[in-house]
Amino acid sequence: MITGILNPERMHFAKLHWNWKLCPLKFLSRVLPIITRSNITGCTVNIAIGNIDLIILGLYLAGVVWFGSWVGGKQKDLSDYLLGGKTLPWWAILGSIVATETSTVTFLSVPGIAYQPDGNLQFLQLPLGYIVGRFLVILFLLPLYFRGEIFSAYEVFKKRFGGKTERLASLTFIVMRTLADGLRLYLTALVLEKVVGIPISACVVVIGIGTIIYTCLGGMKSVVWNDCLQFVIYIAGALFAFYVILEALPGGWTDYQQFAVANHKWTMFDFQWDLSQTYTFWAGLVGGMFLSMATHGADQLMIQRYLGARNQRDAARALGFSGFVVFLQFALFLLLGIGLAAFYQSFPPATPFEKPDEVFATFIIDNLPKGIKGLTLAAVFAAAMSTLSSSLSSTTSALVNDFYLPLTSKKKQQSELVALSRVFTVLFGLAQIFVGIASQSIESSVVGNVLAIAGISTGLILGIFFLATFSQRASQASALLGFLVGLATVLYVAFIIKGTVAWPWYTLIGATTVFVVGIATSRFFPATESADSEATE
Repeated sequence: MITGILNPERMHFAKLHWNWKLCPLKFLSRVLPIITRSNITGCTVNIAIGNIDLIILGLYLAGVVWFGSWVGGKQKDLSDYLLGGKTLPWWAILGSIVATETSTVTFLSVPGIAYQPDGNLQFLQLPLGYIVGRFLVILFLLPLYFRGEIFSAYEVFKKRFGGKTERLASLTFIVMRTLADGLRLYLTALVLEKVVGIPISACVVVIGIGTIIYTCLGGMKSVVWNDCLQFVIYIAGALFAFYVILEALPGGWTDYQQFAVANHKWTMFDFQWDLSQTYTFWAGLVGGMFLSMATHGADQLMIQRYLGARNQRDAARALGFSGFVVFLQFALFLLLGIGLAAFYQSFPPATPFEKPDEVFATFIIDNLPKGIKGLTLAAVFAAAMSTLSSSLSSTTSALVNDFYLPLTSKKKQQSELVALSRVFTVLFGLAQIFVGIASQSIESSVVGNVLAIAGISTGLILGIFFLATFSQRASQASALLGFLVGLATVLYVAFIIKGTVAWPWYTLIGATTVFVVGIATSRFFPATESADSEATE
């Protein structure tokens, strides 16, 4: 077993002579041995795939790093590194949007949802709300990001309210994004653990480091173009796995369809009004709409892509079409989950699955032919690395533009800012690795945990965007008070009365509370001249 990864006695960061100009890769090479220093005595490496598949998987991981480094080119300034020089075509941004929200959580957990005995197509009610929410973002929020030159979504708050609101929203995004993507990293490591047989902590480190390298070297261009490549790979992997399942069933498509009918797998709509149920029509339409408005209208992870578009029209086109692509993608993964349930009814596993997230990964390793197995496993890593690299780039952008630049008194050259951004990219990558290692105690479906975190954090930020857009009287004090009350409310709903209200409603609860409290308290906390001057600095 690998031990000591989280042992503070082993983490001698004080020995590093810190320098902001330090090359990030050199920094990484000095920090990595500290993280991975461990006692591996007695560790047995049990590789579950053949040499051909292992070579394919290794070539893919190496190819991603090379491609990302090459396509990113040289970054002369922050616009190049964080926004791709604002030259990205709309269809590439579309592919990046879809690939970014299609992490390993989607690739493995969503089939697991349909695989369960009571699983069906009700999850598709959620992306119906996603489609509606995206068009509301295009109408009301997208224009905010194309007024002037901005690098971070939360710079809008500084112009409207002041620096404190900007930094609070940005900090919320950074913390919640690191937690959610650490969970995604953990789920990907589960697959690598099954494939190679090394401890899951080491798997987390391997995947995390690979993503850090190409994100660090290539910047936003590397992220977007790698996302497009990875989108093609994981869709191809899912389609081929579905084909293999149909071929393995004795009656092929007929057996598949009969199994789905007999087990009520085609059920899609549930119109009951029950806030405790996760997958109902109203939770999907209303909750999904607000969640999509938050994740795609108030989250730096996505907004960074819009800002990299050539103009607002291209950004709107990419965002609008992405909702329909995501719906079709979810449908494919759910159909795959039904196929897995039919397959394992005909060919029961030797040992029952402990978690639904494990089903698809186990099928890939045990049942796909040589060569294809390696490509499909590459698809798993493609789904993960597209989201993780986007997360590293967006959190770095938020930290540099919302904290470092406004708070530093020294004028920095663009080359120095790019080097500093690379260092921050490495640090955020290491933070995700720590979260991934600590996530091993989670027992429930990871997709629910990730989406719940997203619903809590982005809903609060969406509420502030509503105040900025629809209220002229709201001040920084009323916005901050609304945020605090909203945070307390949604945490109470999520943890104190847990189970009473399902996670798709968290975004609506948070955003509504922030907006209502902000409007109500604006009478008592009107905007002042000092706040106005801070907002225009």
